[in-house]
Amino acid sequence: MIAVYPGSFDPITFGHLDVIERGCRLFDQVVVVVLQNPNKSPLFTVERRLEQITLSTRHLSNVEVDSYGGLTVTYARMRNAGVLLRGLRVLSDFEKELQMAHTNKTLSDEIETVFLATSNEYSFLSSSLVKEIAKFGGPVDHLVPQPVALDIRQCYAKTPLPPTPTPAMGMLPMSELPNLPLEKQPE
Repeated sequence: MIAVYPGSFDPITFGHLDVIERGCRLFDQVVVVVLQNPNKSPLFTVERRLEQITLSTRHLSNVEVDSYGGLTVTYARMRNAGVLLRGLRVLSDFEKELQMAHTNKTLSDEIETVFLATSNEYSFLSSSLVKEIAKFGGPVDHLVPQPVALDIRQCYAKTPLPPTPTPAMGMLPMSELPNLPLEKQPE
C-alpha cells in the first residue's frame, strides 16, 4: 500500500524523519509530498526542501519525494495511495488533524488517514521552533539532519538580525544617569 505524507517541511526535522522511517516499516511506499501553500512564507524554496528531504531519506529504499499545489486527497488519488500519513506531537495537534481527516474523508471516502504519534524525544519539535532557534544564533544540529542544519546556518548568516535598539538620542539608561542634587524646595 502507498502512503502519502504531506506537509510543508520547512525545514524537515528529526520529528518528520521519525514519522517517515516508521511509516516505511508499515507501508510498501511512502511518498513525502511538499505541499505548496500560498498563505505561507517559507524559509526555503520548494526545490530546496525537496533536496533536503531527499538527502535526509536516502537511507530508506521505499521513500519518494514530490511536491504538489492542490488538495492532498487529489494528489493521493493521482498516486493511487490508500493512506494519508500524519504525525501527532501534542493534544492540540490531534484536534486540528482530526478535523482535517474528517474533511478529507468527505472529499475521498476511499482514502484513510493514519496517525503516528511522534517518539517522545521529538514531541516538542516543530519546524517553526527550529527556525526561531536558528534565527537567534542557537544550535539546531540536534533537531534536524546535518545537510539541513548547514542550509539553515547559511540562510541566517545571509540575513543577520537587526541591531539591538539603543536608547533614544540624548537619553541615558537610569544606571548611567549622574547623581544630580535635588532642587531645594521653597520654604
